[in-house]
Amino acid sequence: MDLRLEDKAIVVTGGTAGIGRAIAAALAAEGARVVTSSRSAEGAGVGEVAHVGADLFEPAGPGAMIEAALSHLGRLDGLVNNVGFAAIRRLDEVTDDDWLFAFQANVMSAIRATRAAMPHLLAAGGGSIVNIASTAGRRPSLRMPDYSVAKAALLAYSRQVADTYAGEGIRCNAVIPGPTLTDAWLGDGGLADQQGEREAVLAKAAAARPLGRFADADEIAAAAVFLCSDAASYVTGAEWSVSGGTVP
Repeated sequence: MDLRLEDKAIVVTGGTAGIGRAIAAALAAEGARVVTSSRSAEGAGVGEVAHVGADLFEPAGPGAMIEAALSHLGRLDGLVNNVGFAAIRRLDEVTDDDWLFAFQANVMSAIRATRAAMPHLLAAGGGSIVNIASTAGRRPSLRMPDYSVAKAALLAYSRQVADTYAGEGIRCNAVIPGPTLTDAWLGDGGLADQQGEREAVLAKAAAARPLGRFADADEIAAAAVFLCSDAASYVTGAEWSVSGGTVP
C-alpha cells in the first residue's frame, strides 16, 4: 500500500525511545520528514531530519518545541503526541501533586502541542494528529489510577479536536496500545519492577491479553503511521485499539 507520506512534515513527541522511536523510524522509512522531540538533547538516529530537546511537561515546552521544529521543517503536516508518564500506585496513594502531574504529562502536553501546531496544520491545508493513549484509558487500571484517568481525558480530547476541525481538513485519531515491550515496562525501575519480581509480572501481564503476549513497539507504530498518512484520509475521531484484544 502506498501511504503517500513522501515529504510530509511530521513531529513526533517522546520520539527517542519506545513507541515514539518506532513511530519516528517508520515514518522516516516511508519518506516523511520527521522531527523528534524529547527531554534528551540527542536524537534517536532513526532517519529524523532534526531533534528538538524540550520538556513537554512544562507549560512553555510544547509551544517552543513546535516553533523549533518548524525552523527545520518549514511547514507542518502531522503531529504525533506520544510523550507521557505512568507509575504504579494505589488510588488512595495518589496525591494532589500526582494527579496534577499525570494531567500535565499525559493530557496537557498533547493539548499544548496541538494548540501550537494547529495554525500551521491549517496553513498547510490540513493534516493529521495522532494521540497515543492506552488501554488504561478505556479500562482503568487499579495499579495506575491517575494515568488511567488522564488517558481517558486524552481520548475525550482527541474526539473534541476531530469534531472541531474536521471541516477544515484536520483529522485527529487516537491509538490505544496495550502493554508494549519498551523501557517503560522493561527498564530498571520500570512498570514491571514496580510490581514485584520482573519475570513473574511480565508473564502475568502477557497472559492477561487475549493474544497472550506483549506488543512490539513496531506493531503500535504501524497503526500510528497509517493514521498519519493520506491512506487514512477518511478516518477521524477514531480510537484504534492495538492491544492484543484487551479492549475493543
